This record gives sequence, C-alpha cells and structure tokens, in this order.
Amino acid sequence: MKKTVMLAFAAAALFSANALAASACVDCHAQKTPGMVSDWKISKHFSNDVGCEDCHGKDHSTAEDYKKAAFPDEKKCAECHKKQFEQFSKGKHNFGWTSMNALPITHVEPDELMEGGRGCGGCHNMGIKSEAQKKDQRDKGYRYQNNSCDECHTRHTFSKKEALNPRACEQCHMGYDHPQWEMWSSSKHGSRYLSREVGDLPAEASAPKCQDCHMSEGSHDNHTAWGFLGVRLPLPEDPQWKADQILILKALGVLDPATGNPTPVLDAVKAVDLARLTKEAFDEPRNKMIGICSKCHSTEYVKEQLKMGDDIMMKADRMMGEAIQIVADLYKDGIIKKPADYPHNYPNFLFFMRTGGKDLLNYSYIDQVLFQMYMRDRMRAYQGFFHVNPDYAYWYGWAMMSKDLGEIKELAATMRATHKK
Repeated sequence: MKKTVMLAFAAAALFSANALAASACVDCHAQKTPGMVSDWKISKHFSNDVGCEDCHGKDHSTAEDYKKAAFPDEKKCAECHKKQFEQFSKGKHNFGWTSMNALPITHVEPDELMEGGRGCGGCHNMGIKSEAQKKDQRDKGYRYQNNSCDECHTRHTFSKKEALNPRACEQCHMGYDHPQWEMWSSSKHGSRYLSREVGDLPAEASAPKCQDCHMSEGSHDNHTAWGFLGVRLPLPEDPQWKADQILILKALGVLDPATGNPTPVLDAVKAVDLARLTKEAFDEPRNKMIGICSKCHSTEYVKEQLKMGDDIMMKADRMMGEAIQIVADLYKDGIIKKPADYPHNYPNFLFFMRTGGKDLLNYSYIDQVLFQMYMRDRMRAYQGFFHVNPDYAYWYGWAMMSKDLGEIKELAATMRATHKK
C-alpha cells in the first residue's frame, strides 16, 4: 500500500514538472508562434501529456537561445511509434533524400531549391538522414528539414486523419514529372471519393484513395512494381522492348553507352531502391496490388488492366528508344558537343534540363526536348494509364510523346543540315 502511494506521488510530481515546463513554453510561444501552440493543444500528444520538452529537449529557454531547441528526427518518433518507424525505414519514402543527393543535378542547382526545401528538397526531405547528412544541413544553415514523419502528419497536430487524407499526398505527388494527384482526382476513383466526401455517395460506397492502394492497412512500407524510373531487371523478353529499355538505361547512366556494362550509377539505384532489379522484386508489389484491386474488381479484370498498362509502357518505350538513338547519334557524330561534366558522350537524363551540365551558356535544346519526353510525357503516359485517367494517358502522355518525337526528328534533320564540319 505504502509503495503504491509513493508511486502515485512520484507520478504526480513528474506530471507537475512536465506541466510546469510546458506552461513556461506555452506562455512564450503563445505570443511568438500562436499557431504552433494551438495545433499542439488539439493534438493527441497534448491529451496524452506529451509536452514540448519531450521532443525539443530542455536546452532552449529564452528567445535568444532558440537555436538550442532540438529538432526531433524520426528516431525520436520511433520511441513511441516503433512499428511505423520500422515500416517507413523499408519503404520508398525513406529514400527520398538520398536519391535526390545521388543525382548530379542536385549539386549544380541553387542550394535553396535543394537543401533549403523550396524545390526538389521540399518533397525529397523524406528519408532518415545520417548524422553526417544532418550536420551538413546545419552547417549550411538549414535547420528545419530533419524529420520525415511531419511531411504527412504535419506539426504540431501530427494527425493520423490528416495523413490518411489524399490531400496529404497532393503536396508532393503533383506537377511536372509525377502528377498523380491530378490523375487520381480526375479519374473515376477520385471523382467517387470526392463525391462521397460531400455526401453525394453513401458512406459505404467504394471510392479508393491514394493510401488505400499504396499504403494499405496503414502500412508505411510503400513500393510500386515499375518504380519511379519505369525500368526493371531482368530486361523484358521481347527483343525490341529489351533494346529500348537498354537505351533508356544508358541515358540514365546505369549502363555504359559504349560497352553496355553496368556503371556505378547502378549501385546508387540499388541503394535507393529506385527500380525493381529482380523478377521477385517486381512480382511482390504487383501481386500485392492485384490483391488490393481485387477487393472491388474481379481478379481477371485487374490482371487484364495491369497487362494493358505494361503494353502501353512497351509502346511508349519504342518511341522513347527511337528518340534517344537520334540524339545519341548527334553526340556520336560530333554535332552535339559533350558537356564537360557529362560522364559519357551521350544524352544524360540525370542532369534534367541542365543539358549543358554546369555551363549555363551551352544548353542543348534537342536534349531538353528529349528529357521532357522522358521525365514528363512518358511518365504521364504510363502513370496515367495505371491511375485509370484517360486524358493523362492519351493527351498529356502518349500524344505529347508523339509530338516530342516529331520535334526531335525535325531538329536533328536541321542540325545535320546546318552543321559545319
């Protein structure tokens, strides 16, 4: 009995200490950052007595020493959310930061767009950073991109409901190279979800959102069969498709254009899980997706639709392969001068629109059209198909690839006709 009473007093004393510390933080931050305080007060952290010091430490106590406040990383979240942390560490979101920094383009664009988080780094902040990576961030003056969890569960509410809303995905999965939000929200799936949301469909009506398909049952381990780059190993059995995928892998720097042998870029692709590199690695997410889609559709229908998506990928790659070969021949014949920081005398997709490398005055326009064909229009053709969006699959994807190929042929003919040997 005495021991129970002592434990109760100890718990009360600890609660009082936490409450006192939180009160001091809240009194100040209610003036300095009122939105932060109001968000915390409506969070589950607040109702479970998780206070400021639990995440931010005790070193910061005045307005002048604010830089002493700790910024919690994913491992701090893992102290309470171990299962979610372990799932996240295996999923593709965990590789966002590392994959961005593995690209050569990251190191020639302004830091503010990368480490500062207003360009690629705004979404590719996702990923558990090493201590060296975090120090590099701090040394550059960027303190705020230290946690992946708050990309979906935003500070300081950290709401599960928010993260389950497809609008949480919209922040990153939209725009130039991966407009999945636009594809989904204007597809039949999305229109049904939005109709149900406003009450025009019964609550029981099926209306899948992003998380239902890609993070089913709350899993934080998310993968897709084709991956972001739309390439895979082993290479396709169809001879022409195999040849076209090889050309794409050369333009991605994964294969040496001269020898066809793997380059160190393949190791980087493996490290950040950018592509499925075995049949088993492809089949696992594909079979998982078949199971998810079969909750609403017949399994045979699902397989048929996914097979058509693969066929569209093959046909899109035929156009892509032809375009790459045309531009590669311009490099080979000396009509396009190899940028100094390109690893090979060959078009290079990993420099994005910086088709002159670091040289701002030596862009190759035909290379830019080629990159646009790969990163924007090819992505839209096959992703639009898999997201069941007719307009994205055709007009924004397939039709634009056809236009790109026509422009590349015309530009190449002009360049050859006007080239001075």
